[in-house]
Amino acid sequence: MRHSVATPQWSSDLFHCVDDPSLCLVTCFCPCLTFGRIAEIVDKGTPSCSSSGLSYGLLALTGLACLYSCNYRSKMRAQYDLPEAPCMDCLVHFCCEACALCQEYRQLKNYGFDLSIGWEANMERSRRFAVTVAPALPPGMTR
Repeated sequence: MRHSVATPQWSSDLFHCVDDPSLCLVTCFCPCLTFGRIAEIVDKGTPSCSSSGLSYGLLALTGLACLYSCNYRSKMRAQYDLPEAPCMDCLVHFCCEACALCQEYRQLKNYGFDLSIGWEANMERSRRFAVTVAPALPPGMTR
């Protein structure tokens, strides 16, 4: 008998940008904001959203932002064991940068992150809502 292990998949398709119209609009007109938020979560807070977004924006002036952002797609895939789909990360970002950023944003959102509040606030939120277990007590007195 063969057991198959389910491999993680992207929670939404690359071309489902309009599933979140406001994200789609922000990404089309200000991709540095979407990228900065993704990068902050993927890099666990260092560098910040603003510094990552600024770097992305400066690289966008040269037309090389997709090379920077495809690196983050690769990091994210490695962290969450996601498939390199529908093709190589850099090709996805080169051919459809906005769609790739939207898909990555939606994926992190589906993992429970609120990308608008940043890494630290997400960690604080998870600590606040973490289930705590009562400490184990030694057995009572016995005869």
